[in-house]
Amino acid sequence: MTGLDAIVIALPAAYGLALILLFVFQRRLQYLPDRRPTPVAQSGMTGGEDLRLETSDGETLVAWHFPPERGRPVILYFHGAAGALVDRVPRLRPLVARGYGLFAVSFRGYAGSTGSPTEDGLILDAETAYREAALRYGDDRLVIMGASLGTAIAVAVAAKREALALVLLAPFLSAMDVAARRLPMLPVKRLMRDQYRTDLAISGVCMPVLMIHGARDRIVPITSGERLFALAREPKRFLNVPHGGHVVLGSSGVLEELCDWIDRVDARRRVVRRDMNTGMSVSGGDEDP
Repeated sequence: MTGLDAIVIALPAAYGLALILLFVFQRRLQYLPDRRPTPVAQSGMTGGEDLRLETSDGETLVAWHFPPERGRPVILYFHGAAGALVDRVPRLRPLVARGYGLFAVSFRGYAGSTGSPTEDGLILDAETAYREAALRYGDDRLVIMGASLGTAIAVAVAAKREALALVLLAPFLSAMDVAARRLPMLPVKRLMRDQYRTDLAISGVCMPVLMIHGARDRIVPITSGERLFALAREPKRFLNVPHGGHVVLGSSGVLEELCDWIDRVDARRRVVRRDMNTGMSVSGGDEDP
């Protein structure tokens, strides 16, 4: 057997082994949790509390809760695939400082929450957090916000629930689309368990949508976010941040744009509610005693 023959035989074997390893260990590549718990009191943020939420399948989730200033919206935040909530403090603190409430859940397997991450599990975690936040504040004050992987979770919830608005930071068409771009030589679309088909779910969202994406995002190409935006219903807005990377909320001017947009949407909600209350009062006054 020549050296060339050996290579010809070895290459298919190596490729097959790569496929097996990818299939077996894919979730270790897709989810990169920091499992160390960080109480909110040690996060560098003040005014919040730690909550424990129980999911319907028996997991216990850690959540951070910061009450809003009177009448202000509450941001229901879903984090990305790596790290923990404490890593998002530099982006979350300014939102709380502006008077928004914050309800941020640590997904299963992340930072004090039990279990291991899967697509179905994370969506269940998000539904659990949504129910708790809506019970406290009402769904019409909730701004569902997701970052990176959390955008797929946010869309999955928003497609089935009511809320004030949906904000997506570095969104993507689907997880398998992103993976296929990174690993073009492997059949990831056939092997991938957790595909996060945001492209199929986004049409079910019936609330104002804001997507923010950095043009220099090397993890999720902005073209993936633009393609998702094309599938979303109106009213919608896409903010292209020319010098922004993957952590787009930290880019100059983005926080101000985000908060202005939320405040405008909330102002319309207040007008609609006021008009409804006025209409009910007028109607009630016309009735016979």
